[in-house]
Order: sequence, then structure tokens, then C-alpha cells
Amino acid sequence: MNKQTRINKIQEYKDSHSPMGKIEIPWDDKLESMDVYKIPLEFLIYNKYNGRILSRTKSIERLQHQIDAESKEGKALIEKLLYDSKPKKNEETLTSLDKYGQEKVGIITKDGIIIDGNRRAMLLNRITKYDTFKTVILPIEFDGDPIAIEKFETKYQLGEERKLDYNPTEIYLKIQQLYVQLSGQNRYPTDIDLKNGVKVDKKAIKKIYEWVGNYKTISSERDIEYTLKVMNVMEEYLDFMEYNGIYTALDDREEQFRDLASWLESFYGESSQKPFDNYRDSDVDDLKSSAFDLIRIKLKNEKFRYLGRGHRPNHFFGNKDLWDSFFNSHLGILERYVENPIDLNTRDIEKHLNGRDNELKDAIGQDLIENVDLHYTRLNNKKSQDEPGKLLNKAIDSVDSININSKNFANPEAQDLLNKLGEKVEAYQIRKSPSRLLDRMVKILEKIDVDILPENEIESVRSNTKKIQQICYQIHKHL
Repeated sequence: MNKQTRINKIQEYKDSHSPMGKIEIPWDDKLESMDVYKIPLEFLIYNKYNGRILSRTKSIERLQHQIDAESKEGKALIEKLLYDSKPKKNEETLTSLDKYGQEKVGIITKDGIIIDGNRRAMLLNRITKYDTFKTVILPIEFDGDPIAIEKFETKYQLGEERKLDYNPTEIYLKIQQLYVQLSGQNRYPTDIDLKNGVKVDKKAIKKIYEWVGNYKTISSERDIEYTLKVMNVMEEYLDFMEYNGIYTALDDREEQFRDLASWLESFYGESSQKPFDNYRDSDVDDLKSSAFDLIRIKLKNEKFRYLGRGHRPNHFFGNKDLWDSFFNSHLGILERYVENPIDLNTRDIEKHLNGRDNELKDAIGQDLIENVDLHYTRLNNKKSQDEPGKLLNKAIDSVDSININSKNFANPEAQDLLNKLGEKVEAYQIRKSPSRLLDRMVKILEKIDVDILPENEIESVRSNTKKIQQICYQIHKHL
């Protein structure tokens, strides 16, 4: 059913049926009492850019084709996206609708596009005994005044009147979309845009906050701007991964993006006191790229924050030696993995990209996480550098945990590390307490049982004992 047919059908229905009641809704900056009608579901179409599924529809349209909400295929696709957005809640609502019918009134435009109630309409379409939708009809067509529609939808669904629990990505997209519409700019200005003379549209920011109000992390105009800055980082991540416009790839990563956006805002410009001395913007680029890799494998936020959160002593980026070691190890792990190209023709892009991310995580994810853990241990050790007893006890615990019967203990790498550990211990004792080192050497020599020496080591032992005798004579002579 095309737009004009829907308009005519809805108007004819209004003319031939009495309203079933009235409700007050915020329209044109005031509460207006509007009639409620039971409009046949067949006269209505879903809003494909509904806030609940905005990231999904944009992702699909970015890769495949425009979704035609008037077509049978488009309707079926939108219904699937709506249902999959909250499966458990939809099951509960479906049971309630089947038992009690539609309790909450929806809102549509005069051309039949559902502004509020897309999910309920989708569920009603699954129940054969219902063929109408209780709704208010706005005195406007969907395309007649896009700003008025956006204003109403935002205030009604995110503002003070109602607080719908949208997925985080949808909120960022919604606010980005509002800024683009209100400012006429193609995005919230990046640092490069600002340097090129593009200014933030403060009027647009103010209006968005008036419409959204206090919502989760948003409680001021400044929070609206921060949301837009985070969205810019999200867009950069998608570009870095070659997932441009595929917003489903942002799922379950909000907190990491918020932290990263804060670090980048603080560190770029080479003037922050939180990174290591004399850092450069190119170092911040490295921080960003490694953070993107860890965001991709969904590193827990607690560990993700080790990269750059807090004052200098509390994160990797605050110590140059630690950062260089972490980043070089990170790159070394990535170099071992060869990734398959993205299949842009896949029927299910969300499943395909999740699969690619999971393949990477299965192959090298644990190594990336262990690299973070290792350097966090080193970070804590640096904090405790003036507490040798604490660090030495940790070292002893680590050595005690080694299974010396494991075949891996005998491999050259493990033995080289063991020798390196022994050399460090000897070097420290020579500097601070030579007598303790000699005591230890005497105890070691006393434990050697000459009766069970292997045949192939007798000559070596004879030669070394002679050297020990000569060295000890020289030490004794100089005392």
C-alpha cells in the first residue's frame, strides 16, 4: 500500500468511525488532547529508522540496499529486527497482548507510519485475533516536517515523558542524527574540523538536550557533546576495521569507547601530564590503534582501563619503557594472525562480522589479554619498587608455582630465563651483600656429591673447582 492510499484509507476510517477516547501528548511545545482510533493494522507501516533498530537498519542499508518498508520483504525484515532487539521482553509482551489486548496507545503520522508502538504493532501482527491498532494520528505526514517528527519522537521516547530502554548504540546514533539534521553539518566536528575553522553548533547541542533531557549518562549539554565525541571515535573504529557504516559492530563496547574518547581528548596535543614525558601525538595514535584491537575482542573494561586511565603511575601509557614493551608485544601478536577479507555480499552481515571477530579472538585473543595482564603486573611492580620485600615474596611465589617436572621446563627458553633470573639475583647480592652470596655459594658446593658425578662432567668439575680455588685465594689475599 503506497503513501497516498494509506492517507486516503486512514482518513476514510476516521470519517466513518468515532474515536474510542482521548489522550494528552506533547505536540508543538504543549500538551494536546488528541483522539484515539482503532486503525486497521494493514493501513500502517513500520518506521525503519525506529530508535530500537537504528543501528541494524543503517548497517543493512550501508552494505546491501535500501529497505522498502512498504514492501512485503521490507516489512518482514523490520519485524525480524524488532523482535530480535529484545526477544525475552517481546515474548512477555506477546503473552500480555494475547491475554489483555493492546493497553498502551500508539502514535502514527497521517500517512500511517508508526512513530511510537512499532514493537507492539509487530507483536499484534503475530496474533490473528487482532487486526487493529489503538493510536493517535498526528496532523502531519512523516516526510512533511522531519525536524518536527524527530523532535516529537525524541521527546516522547527519550525525554521526560517516557524513558524507553534503548540499546546504547542506538542512543549515540540518534543523537548523531539529530545533530546532523539540526546543524546542517555532516558530523560533530573532529579536531581536524575545528583546526579547519568548523565550529560546533551550540544551538543544536542545546536543542538536543532540551529534547532528550536527562537520560542515563546524559545530564547536561556537555554530556550531549561528549556523546557526539564518543560517536566520532566509534566511527573511526569502524573505519579502522573497514566496517564503515556497519553499526552492529559497536554492540557491547560502549564503556571502552567512552574511556578511549576521554583519553584521546586529553592526550592529543602533547600537553597532558598523564602520559610519559615527551610523548608525541604519534604515540597517541599507537594507543588508539591498540585500544581498537582490544575493543574488538571485547576486553573487559576493568582491564581495558590499564592502558590509559588515571594519573601517570596508574596506566601503561604513563611509563615509556612499559608502554614500548606493551605495544611492541601487542604488534608481535597481531603479526602472527592472517585475517580473511570481509564478505560484503553476505546475507547476514552482523553474523559474518561477529564471526570474524570471534575467529580473531579464538586465534590470538588470549595472547592479547595475557600481554595486558603481564604489563599490568609490571606496572604494579613499578609502583612497589621501594618495597623489595613485597616484590621478592611475589617472585618466590611465582618460582614455587613452576612445575619442574613439566617437559616445558627443560626447553631452552625456560632454562635461559632461569639462568637470567639467577644472574639478576647474583648481581643484586654482589652489589648489596657479597657475604650472603658467598654463604649461598658455600652451601651449594657442600651439596655436591662427588661420588655420583656423571662421567662426562668429571673433567669440567675438576677444571671449575681449580678456578674457584684460585679466585677464592685472590679474594682472601686482598682482605
